[in-house]
Parts: sequence; structure tokens; C-alpha cells
Amino acid sequence: MTNFARVLLLAASVSAPFAPAALGADYKAFLAGRHAAQMGDNTRAAAEMLTALAADPARADLQNQAFLLSILAGSPDTTRLVKMMADNPLAALVLADSSARANNWPAAELAYAVLPRAGLTDALRPLLLAWAQAAQGLTDKSLNTLDDAGRGHGQTDALLSINAALIADMAHRDGLANRMYQDIAKALPTPDLGLAVILASWEARNGRPTEAHAIIDALIARSPDLAMARQRLIDSLGTPPVSNARAGIGMAYGMVAGVARTQRSGASVGEILAHLALRVDPTALPPVLLIAETAANRDQRNVAIDLLQRVPAVEPLYPVVQLRIAMLLARTDRQVEALASLEVLAKTYPNQPDTLTAIGDILIDQKKYAGAIDAYTRAIKRVPVPGKTDWSLFYARGAAYERNHEWPRAQADMQQALKIAPNQPFVLNFLGFSMADRNQDLPEARRKIELALKTRPDDGAIIDSLGWVKLRQGDAHGAIEALERAAELQPGDATITGHLGDAYWQVGRKIEAENQWRRALVLKPDEDEQARIEKRLKTVSAQP
Repeated sequence: MTNFARVLLLAASVSAPFAPAALGADYKAFLAGRHAAQMGDNTRAAAEMLTALAADPARADLQNQAFLLSILAGSPDTTRLVKMMADNPLAALVLADSSARANNWPAAELAYAVLPRAGLTDALRPLLLAWAQAAQGLTDKSLNTLDDAGRGHGQTDALLSINAALIADMAHRDGLANRMYQDIAKALPTPDLGLAVILASWEARNGRPTEAHAIIDALIARSPDLAMARQRLIDSLGTPPVSNARAGIGMAYGMVAGVARTQRSGASVGEILAHLALRVDPTALPPVLLIAETAANRDQRNVAIDLLQRVPAVEPLYPVVQLRIAMLLARTDRQVEALASLEVLAKTYPNQPDTLTAIGDILIDQKKYAGAIDAYTRAIKRVPVPGKTDWSLFYARGAAYERNHEWPRAQADMQQALKIAPNQPFVLNFLGFSMADRNQDLPEARRKIELALKTRPDDGAIIDSLGWVKLRQGDAHGAIEALERAAELQPGDATITGHLGDAYWQVGRKIEAENQWRRALVLKPDEDEQARIEKRLKTVSAQP
């Protein structure tokens, strides 16, 4: 078994089955620890698991769980537990990192050099070793370490190159750093946020602000949610992205964590690496964002909120983080707090529409359609010349108009969205379905839906629309074929299920129709669809 496989087993062990008899009286502590881990309370989970371990200190699987939870909790017990973890790759990393945290770089270099050359530690070893060497001023040795580790693998070699450039930059080897950064920019023309900031910082610090701004603007064009932070990102470019070796190690961990980010039972490998990054560099932001997003994906939204609320206001991404917090608040039934926070952000960043669209989205969920329309209208006013991605603003407001029973305005907004983004499948589907629902120009409605299907041929919602328009055109058998496929693709969709019942009824399959309608009600359709289905069932029940 490779060391990487062992790390994965360790990551999964928090939720693995465990024999109750083996723990005796402390099984209660073990269960409490597991429950706390599942709820995202790693501090309590680690404390409970340590209590359980105290009763049976020789049990290897319990040692693993206590050790892992201590890492995730940032507990000082992690260092003590390392002594129990012979031949464990995570333990080897923690021990080596302890020397780095103490700025004992010769010891750190020795510890990193002997990390297992297999799996995850094989990918981390040259990066961490190089930074330990760079901390001692051994720049050439450090760069040779990274160069020797090249394997001809895309992601691995990219990480090696980026870290080499950062080390050359930190050592003021400007000519070498410039060549490396330029090579990276050519090899990776669409960098992610972290790399874009690294490349833009180099350009800005070397008297090329136009090029630096262009990198940031290209990033925002790919990720419009970062627009709120544009000026703050630009203002931060005068500071080197890495100023010391501990920050370099934290960044290296963060980069590998981003690559390894995979959800698994228990803690993900990416999350573990992010916590290791923070042990070495507590000021690093990317690991915090990764851990928070992992928690949010597990529906541990309060954990994610707590993490994000610790991000200091001086961080360039602070406004983006605040927007994320507001959306998480809204998803935890704290809509009042979310809306208040978003209004503050909307005033602080008067040229950005994102905060207002977020307000509109929350109000839509609350079925406050008039308020949502107002929020989307305010957002649209902040975009005097709509760009390619701004079709979504008109789509969102159009949907709100439709829900507010203002179809002409909804239709106008959807047409405007199509002018910005011709053949956009979601807009075409919305228009086509809504027209079919109103028996409005059914041939044109069908044309729009079929055009949307060319882009998304396996989209259950669009196939449902095709079945619906066929039913309205009198092609019940064709409708059934489409709706049955849509139901296979999205078996839990109440609207599709209800439509399939309508199609069965049309061809005389009445028992199947009633069954589909009743199933649709169990699936909790929206209010209008529920009222329509209930009316159909009431009519059927009244028949002799």
C-alpha cells in the first residue's frame, strides 16, 4: 500500500465503523467525538477522541482518529500524538513542519529530505525541502532540488516551476525570476486566482502596471464574482506574494491542497493539507477559503461562516468573503442578517451589481417577487453597457417578473438576455416553456426549446419543456416519450412528474396519471404547480 493510500484511509477513519466493546466505558467519548466531527466541531471532536484514547492508548485506529482530528482542530496535542504514529506520512510531515515553525531550518531540511518518496509525500517533499533550503540562503541548492524533481507531469511540473520562480523572486534573482514567470505565463495562459496574483505582482513590482492590471482584469472576466475586489487586488500587487520561507511552505501546501481537493468520507485530503498549511503559516488565506468551502459543501454552514468571519479586513479578497458569508447566512435561515450585510456591501461598492443580485436571489427564495424585481433593477442600472456575462441579470429579473405574474415584462427581459447571449439554453428554455404554458405561438416555443436542447441534450428540465410543448400541440405520445426520459434524468423533480401525469391522462392511462400526480405532491412542487395538480385530482375524484 502506498503512503498516499494510507493517508486516504486515515482521512476516512473518522467516520469508519468501530467496535463498541473495544472501548468499554469510553465508547461514549468516542461516539461524542465522531458526532462532533460530523458536525464540523473539530475542537470538541479532538478532545473527546483524546479522552477515548486515554482508556486504550495502544489502539492504532483510535490513535489515527485522535491524531487526524487534532490536526483539523489545530490542537497542540498534535505534536504529542506524533510520537505514537510510527511510519505515518502525516506524522512525518507534522514533525518536519514543527522544525519549520521554530525556524530551525537545518532540522527542517533534514526532515523534509527523508519524507517517503511515494504518493502524496512524494509530491510535497521537493517543494517543502526547497523552501527549507531557501530559508538558509541556499538558493541554488533549492532550485536544483525543484529541477531534479521534474517528472514531465503537467500539474506536478507546474507546481515545481511556480515555487522555483517564487524562490528566485524572494532571493532577488530578478533575471532568473523574470524568465521563469514569463515561461509560466506562456504555459498557463488562464491562471487561477493565486497564480494570477503572483504573475501580476511581478509585473507591477517591475514597472509594468498596464500588464499587471491586464492579468487581473482577465481573471475577473473569467470570474466576475471577484470584481468587487479588483481595486484591492491591484493595490496589493506592490507586495511580494511570498516574503519568507514559512509563507512559501504554506503556499506550497495550499497549492497541493487545491489539486488534491476531493470530497471523501471523513475529512478530505485537501482539507488536511490546508490545515497543515495553517500550522506553518497561520496568516495564509487560501487554506482558510478551502476549509470553509469544504465545510459549506458538507452543509456545515455555521462552521464555514465562523471561519470566514475571521478573515481580516485588510485582505484584498475581504469584500468577496463578506459576500460569501451573506449567502451562507441566507442558507442557514438568517436572511435578515444576510440582507442587512448585503445592503452595506451594496453601499460600500456602488458600482458592483453582485451584492444586489444576491439580495434579489434571497428575496426570490422568500417569494418576495416585487422586492426581488427592485433589487435586480438596481443591479442592472449598475451595468450601463452589459457584457457577455450580464445576460443573467435580465434572466433573473425576467424570472422574477414571471413569478409576479407580469409576463410581458418577463418576456421583454428574456429577449434582452438573448440579445446579449444568443442561443443561451437557459433563456431559450425559459421562454419556450413559458410560451407553451400560455399556449402562445407553440411552433416558436418548440423551436426555442429544441435550440436549447442542442446545447444541453441531457438536461431533464429542457426535455420536460419539449414534452410539455408537444402535449400542448396535441402530440401526447411524443410528449410521453420526452417526459419519461426527463423523469429518468431527474426522478425527484415534482414539475416533471406532474407533467408526466398530464400526458398519461391525455392518452387514457388514468391510473398511472393519478399515481404520478400524487407522487408529484409528495415531491413538494411550488405553490402554483401544487394548486394545479390538486385541482386535477379533485376533478378526477369528483367523476363517477
